[in-house]
Amino acid sequence: MKDSTPLKENTLNVTEIFHSLQGEGPWLGIPATFLRLGGCVEPYCPWCDTPYALEESTRMSPRDILDALEGYPGRQVVVTGGEPFLQWDHGLADLHASLVLRGYRIQYETSGKVPFPLMPDALIVCSPKCIDGTWRFDPANRGRADYYKFVAHDPGSLEAMEGFIGLYALPKERVYVMPLGTTREEQLRHMEPLFCFCRDHGYRMTPRLHVLTFDSRRGV
Repeated sequence: MKDSTPLKENTLNVTEIFHSLQGEGPWLGIPATFLRLGGCVEPYCPWCDTPYALEESTRMSPRDILDALEGYPGRQVVVTGGEPFLQWDHGLADLHASLVLRGYRIQYETSGKVPFPLMPDALIVCSPKCIDGTWRFDPANRGRADYYKFVAHDPGSLEAMEGFIGLYALPKERVYVMPLGTTREEQLRHMEPLFCFCRDHGYRMTPRLHVLTFDSRRGV
């Protein structure tokens, strides 16, 4: 269904738009079109897998983004970053409303560093970040995410994760744990111990299918 609602002429910082399979989390293996928005919140993650989203972006209106998304198959969109909710009041809210009217299923990937709205018409996957021993998570987001996805690579990161889970009383069925790694070799090195940890503690493990398949290649 075409959306006849006029869009405001805000513009968003767009790093890339591409079609792929979702490689991690609750939509694992599902075809989707990815909208990566530029910009993030300091302090940046030392292990960031998309540092180019801090520097590379093109200004696009919500209408132009919609036109680009319409050129790809399917009606699943993953909005990621950077930190996408930095741009909620600068065009993303308008884009969201039009995507819903056009029948898209929407998944947001966020760090939780900035407040995000309650969204009954989208799936929010929050990946809290522990940087220099401190969780960079806005408490205003408590209870707003549908799922939580943690990056882990050693016993210390797993212990910190369990502390966060206990603090916010997260049900285990809403938690995914993913091995740290922006290359295939890194992923494989961390997968076996993480597999055993998730098996023994009742968490869901998610790989990164795109990294395992294409290594460090972008836009796949």
